[in-house]
Order: sequence, then C-alpha cells, then structure tokens
Amino acid sequence: MAMETVPRELRGLRACLMCSLIKTSEQFEFDGCDNCEKFLRLKGNKENISSCTSSNYDGIISLISGDDSWVARWQKLDNMVPGCYAVSVTGKLPMHIIRELKARGIDHILRDRSQQL
Repeated sequence: MAMETVPRELRGLRACLMCSLIKTSEQFEFDGCDNCEKFLRLKGNKENISSCTSSNYDGIISLISGDDSWVARWQKLDNMVPGCYAVSVTGKLPMHIIRELKARGIDHILRDRSQQL
C-alpha cells in the first residue's frame, strides 16, 4: 500500500515486538506497553520504543475478549489486554532483552512472519 493512501493519523502507529500491541509512539512513551512494560520498559524511553516496537507490521486484530476468541488463541493473544494487535510484526527484539527474558524463564513468541514464508 502506498504511504499516500494511508490516513495521516495512522502513519505514526507502531507495534510491540513482543506482544504486537499497536499504539502511537506517544502512547508507548506515556503509558508503555500494557502487556510487556515490566520487561521492555518503554514508558518515557524513546530509545527502547525505537528498538522494541516497529512501524512495519501486517494486519490488525481488534481484541475485546481473549477468552472467547479463537483468533486470539490462534495468535496467542488470549492473555493480553483488550486493544488492537498486529497479525505479524517485522523486526526482532534486541539481544539483551531476549537474554533477560530467557534468564527469567519467559518464552518469547516471535511475531515476525516475514522470514517464515
């Protein structure tokens, strides 16, 4: 899709590389990620927002109730807060974050499907 066909208010959206939650950069800076903040520490940190979110994503899923949605289960979003999520997000978390997640025993779900085709 050509950038000029995307409405201006949607151009600044980014998706979290860990959970795929979609927000504006300003929302990530003000509130952090509603699902991953304790691991990614995005709130007030533009550097982490830049490295742990991506503006390159495909599709949008609106999640209202993860418990009742087969799509949420299929996308592994059933334990996430209500919101809009990307179907896939292009990019990878920084290695130091991945190492920290492994050290805490947290499985990281790869949201980047661009290399799996």
